[in-house]
Amino acid sequence: MSTSQTSGSTRPSSRSARVAIDVGGTFTDVVELLPETGALRFEKVPTTPDAPTRGVMAGFAATSGEVSAVRTFTHGTTLGLNALLTRTGARTAVVSTRGFRDVYLLGRTDRRVNFDITYRKPTALLERCDTFEVTERSWHDGSVVTPFDREDAARVARTVAERGYDAVAVCFLHSYANPAHELAMREVLAELAPEVTVTLSHELSREYREFERTSTAVLDAYVKPVVRRYLGALEGELESSGFGGRFLMTRSGGGAMSATAAREQPVSLILSGPAGGVVGAVALAEALGMPDLITIDMGGTSLDASLVLDGEPVLHQGAEFEGMPINTPSLYIHTIGAGGGSLGWLDAAGALQVGPASAGAVPGPASYGRGGDRPTFTDAALAIGYLGTEAPLGGTLRLDAELAHKALQPLAEQLGLSVPALARGMVAISTTKIMGAVRAITVEVGRDPKDFAMLSFGGGGGLVAVDVAVELGIPTVVVPPGQGAFCAFGMLLADVQHDASRTVVAALDDLDPAEADAQWRVMEDDARAALAEEGFGEGSTVMARSLDVRYSGQEHSVTLAVGAGPLDAARVAADFAALHERQYGHTMTDPVEVTTLRLRATGLVDKPELPRLRERAAADGPLQRDGERAVHVSEEAPAVPYALYTREAMLAGDEVAGPAVVTEHTATTVLHAGDVLRVGSLGELVITVGQR
Repeated sequence: MSTSQTSGSTRPSSRSARVAIDVGGTFTDVVELLPETGALRFEKVPTTPDAPTRGVMAGFAATSGEVSAVRTFTHGTTLGLNALLTRTGARTAVVSTRGFRDVYLLGRTDRRVNFDITYRKPTALLERCDTFEVTERSWHDGSVVTPFDREDAARVARTVAERGYDAVAVCFLHSYANPAHELAMREVLAELAPEVTVTLSHELSREYREFERTSTAVLDAYVKPVVRRYLGALEGELESSGFGGRFLMTRSGGGAMSATAAREQPVSLILSGPAGGVVGAVALAEALGMPDLITIDMGGTSLDASLVLDGEPVLHQGAEFEGMPINTPSLYIHTIGAGGGSLGWLDAAGALQVGPASAGAVPGPASYGRGGDRPTFTDAALAIGYLGTEAPLGGTLRLDAELAHKALQPLAEQLGLSVPALARGMVAISTTKIMGAVRAITVEVGRDPKDFAMLSFGGGGGLVAVDVAVELGIPTVVVPPGQGAFCAFGMLLADVQHDASRTVVAALDDLDPAEADAQWRVMEDDARAALAEEGFGEGSTVMARSLDVRYSGQEHSVTLAVGAGPLDAARVAADFAALHERQYGHTMTDPVEVTTLRLRATGLVDKPELPRLRERAAADGPLQRDGERAVHVSEEAPAVPYALYTREAMLAGDEVAGPAVVTEHTATTVLHAGDVLRVGSLGELVITVGQR
């Protein structure tokens, strides 16, 4: 893949570029695709937490053309997630069925952390005084047992208006089967509390489980005013800059949604941050013929680990944030606080720890020279020689080794260590934490890491990938082109998706195939209409049906893909048995039942063709070193010479034997003695991990 380190001096007046911008905790990543040439351009600009839109517009300024020339803009942001983490979302009320006021705050009343006496539940998003009841009730089949009491609803709406709530989440019992009462409540709120933002649970999830639906609605309402203000401001700046293309947002399930849809369902954005990287990993897995990948994405604040199995991402039909369920499809991603900005510190026992607290974008690591004075992973990586001061990060940020040493010195003195020894310990601790994240998605669910290759990306992934692979026995590490902005690249590949579901709890043998087909058709008609409004015609849409199946008596289900047309019960039972055997290692003789009908409607976007990297010819001469750097491997080997290479100078077929450090515009890759790197035809670095 071609990349560019500097903006062009002249800007084309007419073209149809596609741009993806991913706002991270420290850097905002930018990828630009020029369809005429297939060239890809990777850039980084600092994230601006105090003014999020400013960082995004700076990302556009880093591209080679005008905003008006962009045909499609795909955007990923952690704005909603950050509002939850910092509890700075909207003041939110909950309106529920009379007698069910405490569904949200009671939750499942379980305790998942059994042996930690210091554990405290995360701070709730609201208090009991923020919950209200309205007289109404429907049965599970949608029939009304208690009519909607409009006067009672008006009383609640007036209270909501008087108390100055910003948002309201409405979740009535069994509204997934009959949403009429929720719709009536919205009418009352619109009349008596018109300034309040309203979320209806059935518009987010048409599935049973009252707590899960209520939690999803509360999370949506809590971030909706924040997201709406941000999108409104960003759309205004884009419009004033001449943007007239398609504006998409990445979603937790790995696809994209229009900015208009994101305004109405921002809960779908909460876990979308790392989704772009997984989408890109799926595309790369197909291109490289590597269907099984472990992905690690190490950014400035966190590390995200996920899987690609048989060329497909692993999906969850429900996710969680700090114990709060989000009842929408999402990618299976395990996140830990291990990023480039993770802070080193001593716990109460005097032991060295790294993260989860982070220096963030402001002030950032000490070596950034922006006022930070606490030691971070980045400072440690610089102190041991993984990072250097020669090449500026993102083309603009040059690290300061003296500032890194100064920040590390106090901790080193407290522990009686040299600064390089402390730094080596911080890197080792981070590596161990990352190993734990990978084990959580492999070993702990019955998968062997040795059966996978590791795809490493993010600004810090290449620094630790080989170390993690060695410890887990992973034989191959793949570093994609533009690794530091790979999540943004994946966003260019994200199709627009709409997910729909209907709860139908019934024995498989008793399920009426014609009735199920009719429900799917209703969902398909609604999805086609939504996609048509977003510019996707019949030839660019795909409808994929699936259903949740379980053995009778089980609590949880597995999701099974099915074709169009009436269900074949015998085929479903056989496919379910095979899937259950694969996921859980056994089958049972119990009756099989269906719980949910699902539909994923996809609007297909044009996929960029991955550009091929030219092979090195005799006229090019051999790949040249850029010198070498001393790396602190251990106290016994404090200054091992590592060869330095520039990735942008590499061509397909080039080989590098470790120990070596490969620098590029957006990241750095480290390989050790015994490791061998080969450059692939797409520009990917394929590292064969040596035996230690």
